[in-house]
Amino acid sequence: MSWRSSFRCSKFRHIFGKPSTKGHSYDGVPITRSVHDNHYCSANPCFIAVVTECAGGGSFLVLPIHHTGRVDPQHPRVCGHSGRVLDVKWNPFDDHCVASCSEDCTVKIWDIPVCGVQQNLTRARKTLIGHSRRVGLIEWHPTAENLLLSSAYDYKVLLWDVSQVGAVLRYPVRVVLMPVHHRYPSDALLLSVSFNSDGSRLAVTSKDRQVRILDPRTGKILQVSSSKSHKASKVLYIAGLKMLLSTGSSPWNHRQVVLWDPDDLSEPLYEEDLDGSAGVLFPFYDPDTHMLYLAGKGDGNIRYYELSTEKPYISFLTEYRSLLPQKGLGVMPKRGLDVSACEVFRFYRLIAIKDLVEPLSMIVPRKESGIFQEDLYPMTAGNQAAMTAQEWLMGINRGPVLMSLKPGTQVANPYPETPAEKGLVRQLSSLRFQMGPADGAFLEEQLAYQDAKYPREVSDLSGWQPDETQIPLWTYCCTPHCCEPAERPPPMTESELLQAFYRQQDEIRGLREQLNHKDVRITQLELEIKNTRNNMRATF
Repeated sequence: MSWRSSFRCSKFRHIFGKPSTKGHSYDGVPITRSVHDNHYCSANPCFIAVVTECAGGGSFLVLPIHHTGRVDPQHPRVCGHSGRVLDVKWNPFDDHCVASCSEDCTVKIWDIPVCGVQQNLTRARKTLIGHSRRVGLIEWHPTAENLLLSSAYDYKVLLWDVSQVGAVLRYPVRVVLMPVHHRYPSDALLLSVSFNSDGSRLAVTSKDRQVRILDPRTGKILQVSSSKSHKASKVLYIAGLKMLLSTGSSPWNHRQVVLWDPDDLSEPLYEEDLDGSAGVLFPFYDPDTHMLYLAGKGDGNIRYYELSTEKPYISFLTEYRSLLPQKGLGVMPKRGLDVSACEVFRFYRLIAIKDLVEPLSMIVPRKESGIFQEDLYPMTAGNQAAMTAQEWLMGINRGPVLMSLKPGTQVANPYPETPAEKGLVRQLSSLRFQMGPADGAFLEEQLAYQDAKYPREVSDLSGWQPDETQIPLWTYCCTPHCCEPAERPPPMTESELLQAFYRQQDEIRGLREQLNHKDVRITQLELEIKNTRNNMRATF
């Protein structure tokens, strides 16, 4: 018998988790106390949305991604739901559009202004009314634009096209699952959903703890797991490896991770017991690095694995440990990572006992971390839709439109594009939510200046006029055309850093001198007022 080493060489074997300091976290966020097994957090390169606790109704907080530190307790929120918010998800093709579902039986689509929420947002762009009980899950389609899946406790799974005309939508474009003859089967009450890479298949776990694969267009059940040794709670498609992963528990209440062949769910490919904890295991998969992350609700640790197509399919790498338990986790899309620091994944841990949202970066150490690492960042899914909702409903399947994370690199869209600059128009139109009559001329002047300084080829915006409804605040902008960007690039060397430091010191010194002059002028005015009062008293 030949000896075989159990050690598997991997370029990710030294990966480590780097938590952000409190100054670079989001402190003072009143995280929701809901007991649903959802993430309660969603992030994109511009904003982070966190479901919050409130008295009466439901709300969630939307913060600019760089607005770290202590959060004002009176910070404006998105508070249009009349019941507790159960989940939030950002549109993968529009960084200023977010969906939320609630106990009030509705799903709402919100337009977030470019500069963030500056006052309580109560009016949604779309309200989806099709459920009769609380809506627990929502999921955007991975390749088709404006398609949203919703699942509720009325045993209905509906598919919506949010681009339809009207502020209130009552009829979905597809009914994936629904009760038949007033029968409420447990397989229609979903605990987790996951689309495959092109959105042609939908994997679900239900109240009966079985894994199913559906055709989302017709609702036909294609595969059902028959394993009695695994009670599934969460499911995830493993893109690129043609596998399906589920987490759950064994008959002995040990937490498990199981790999399946999506074409045959009669028997699992791999099954492993992890521990005896009671919290739900949330799986996260990175198709670019084939890395799997397992984070338990109520746990302080996150396990890292590497997946492959060869047995034993899954290899344990290491784990991140913390003394603070997490209630939920948000994930930053790959296009929002810091490639110069070799960051391959980023979590946003919701630490309810501290009212803290802590960014956690997964970093692969490299000797030269300042250059772009081609092997760590292959082509990845971008923020362009591969097709419209109507094309997908007609039966067309397309994979995601890929993009390169290398700075300055652009990749052409292989598919016919949707209407040009639609996302830009929506971003500019969202400014109308926070603009007043006195600020229209100021906005026109700013846009004219920025367009002259940073030209862009958009002919559709030549006749755009600002609406006169609310008040703009040019703060926390995440796009270069909303407010004035920095004139100088960030310092790259020690000498440039010193120059920037001395430059800032000179600016501070100048500001202090201006303040001193103003203080002197204020003192002079006070003396003049005092002398005037004395003269008036002497006169009368």
